[in-house]
Amino acid sequence: MLKKIGVEQLTVGMHLKEFCGSWMEHPFWRTGFVITDPKDIKTILASSIKEIWIDSSRGLDVPAGQSAMTESESEEQVEAELRQAVSSQREVAPVSVDVEIQRAAKICHQSKQAVISMFQEARMGRTVDAGGAMQMVEEITDSVTRNPGALISLARLKTADDYTYMHSVAVCAMMVALAKQLGLDEAQTRSAGLAGLMHDLGKATMPMDVLNKPGKLTDAEFSIIKTHPEEGYRLLLGGKDVDPMVLEVCLHHHEKNDGSGYPNGLKGDEISLFAKMGAVCDVYDAITSNRPYKTGWDPAESLRKMAEWSNGHFDGKVFQAFVKSLGIYPIGSLVQLSSGRLGVVVEQTTKSLTTPCVKVFFSTKSNMRIVPEVVDLSRPGGTEKIASREDPAKWRFADLNELWSGLPQAPW
Repeated sequence: MLKKIGVEQLTVGMHLKEFCGSWMEHPFWRTGFVITDPKDIKTILASSIKEIWIDSSRGLDVPAGQSAMTESESEEQVEAELRQAVSSQREVAPVSVDVEIQRAAKICHQSKQAVISMFQEARMGRTVDAGGAMQMVEEITDSVTRNPGALISLARLKTADDYTYMHSVAVCAMMVALAKQLGLDEAQTRSAGLAGLMHDLGKATMPMDVLNKPGKLTDAEFSIIKTHPEEGYRLLLGGKDVDPMVLEVCLHHHEKNDGSGYPNGLKGDEISLFAKMGAVCDVYDAITSNRPYKTGWDPAESLRKMAEWSNGHFDGKVFQAFVKSLGIYPIGSLVQLSSGRLGVVVEQTTKSLTTPCVKVFFSTKSNMRIVPEVVDLSRPGGTEKIASREDPAKWRFADLNELWSGLPQAPW
């Protein structure tokens, strides 16, 4: 039987079913386990969580005489509140990127720690808790709904050492944004996000020296890495009530539209919509991120390169929707304006994909830094436009990421 109790009532031997409160406040990424270590109780008591659900059929019950709310009593308590709801839709108010960036940074940090724990448990052969992961997806979805550019752009700032874990967070966020662009419903959008979060789970079984090799893989090593979709699929099958779409993306996110992908060489309509979405998001984050063997490409240049591959690699409609979800010049892109000033894209605008907000900070005419100024290229009567994409490696601005994010370094 499920019972809601105060955290102070927790004892070793109880089965912790679920925390009450936001996932961001949870001391563990997952739930659904028996408390065996008193240190876990101390960790919970030190958090802001005040109540939890326990399953007395799978662990110790509360002692006789102690208060506990049953599931039916809890349902009666909230039923009145539910009746007052005008709609079941999640209402999330949009905000500007500079407002969302701090909240997105916290979500990135928490999500990275959760994914590390998820991978560690998978390496030890434990069942992956999709329920705990879904709470993560809800937080990421809300951030993307408030402002899609903030979290997606921050997640790109991962270090080479963080890549495996933050890649999952980044793909989750992009899958959510792409699902919204494609007009998928709320349930499908959550499934897309969860699929993005879990798509590379199979890498937890890969040899660490191969996974983190700071150079090009040999043919034999690449053959090992190419087994990660099937390994991830196997790990996910061991869980309970796994979303079929999550399994689909995990197994087929390396398939290509022309049939040259792996593991099954599927092509065209043989590949599901969700797997096609996963392929685009996976590649974009891979080529824009710093890896042990290469520096990530500029976001706008990455989209240009992907467009060159799109016929054979990606589904055309999915790729076009992906570009619309990020903008032709995604946040963080270095561009030169028609005035000769260099700037970094800080926000998309609603008028056109080619008229974002750009923070200018350098004059190519005087070859000097200038006082930073945000220019809204969509403003009526404006005369400036983007003249060209610029290669950050050519200019070597050490503070380029700080200019658009406002953060001195990645917060993880």
